[in-house]
Amino acid sequence: MSRLEPGQQAPQFTLPDANGNEVSLSDFAGRKVIIYFYPAAMTPGCTTQACDFRDNLAVLEQHGYAVLGVSPDSPEKLAKFTDKESLTFPVLGDEDKAVLTAYGAFGEKKLYGKTVTGVIRSTIVVDEQGVVELAKYNVKATGHVAMLAKALNVSL
Repeated sequence: MSRLEPGQQAPQFTLPDANGNEVSLSDFAGRKVIIYFYPAAMTPGCTTQACDFRDNLAVLEQHGYAVLGVSPDSPEKLAKFTDKESLTFPVLGDEDKAVLTAYGAFGEKKLYGKTVTGVIRSTIVVDEQGVVELAKYNVKATGHVAMLAKALNVSL
């Protein structure tokens, strides 16, 4: 598994959203995009993280950032998650984990002291030209948006 580094071209992708509509990275050409990868919709940590992005979305958008969440969940599960948590940004399903893998967000990780294979909670910021601006791996769900805002010099 190779992780992305700043300066690399971000891998292109097209994934279904909670409504089954296809969303592509290329849809955001000319905009900055925060892509965050999380293990599973409707779990405590992932809900905390999604709600943190939801609650700070207006400020991030004022600074020119769009937000996309990506997990290996089905569009049906993502629809329930979006409705339950009133999410106001697209969450995308990568059931075959191809995009997670391309972004270095799927592989071996430590979970409760054991090595397991799964989603590595990660955030990649892509600039207007589709180049990786920031790549953070093994991030914490709680306080993640504040950490990200600080790294991007954005006041929440």
